[in-house]
Amino acid sequence: MHGVERVVELESLLSAKPVVVIGPGLGQDDWSKLFLNQVLATDLPLVVDADALNLLAEMAGESLPRGQWVMTPHPGEAARLLNSSVPEVQADRFAAVRALQNKFGGVVLLKGKGTLVAASAETPVLLCTGGNPGMASGGMGDVLSGVVGGLLAQGFDYAEAASVGAVLHAEAADRAAQDGERGLLATDLLPHLRSLVNAG
Repeated sequence: MHGVERVVELESLLSAKPVVVIGPGLGQDDWSKLFLNQVLATDLPLVVDADALNLLAEMAGESLPRGQWVMTPHPGEAARLLNSSVPEVQADRFAAVRALQNKFGGVVLLKGKGTLVAASAETPVLLCTGGNPGMASGGMGDVLSGVVGGLLAQGFDYAEAASVGAVLHAEAADRAAQDGERGLLATDLLPHLRSLVNAG
């Protein structure tokens, strides 16, 4: 863990890292925007989640300096990124994930019931059928973005990291929910994730 008080302190920190996951806990103030822009200016593999997505929604009219990333919005974040509404996103999730990928580039993983992954206009949208309602709790998306970032750090490409990450996350949640979905916590997934990624 490294505390950073000034954006310039990021340069040496980022130079030693293979991947950046940005968004969880970032905030949306001016400092957060500077932090995000500094990260976007690097060529590191990037996972964009949470507050970073909300900041990107504000920047949507600007020329974004990136496009090589995995974005992991939930329906509310997707609606903000598309200047739309949650009911519109949920009415046609396939169209929404396609629109996000077309607008922002990279790979888009649209979270929710039936998580979708869109990697390009030329490839099919992938559907993850795993998962359960117990996953609608704080921190679940942070775990997913961490899993995707970990896969990128191991050499998976963006599309592989997003799709494999979604399946691992959902399967870990389903295993964790065998005793019941109520009260499921993000941390309950960790032992199952470890087991899954180490399976022969």
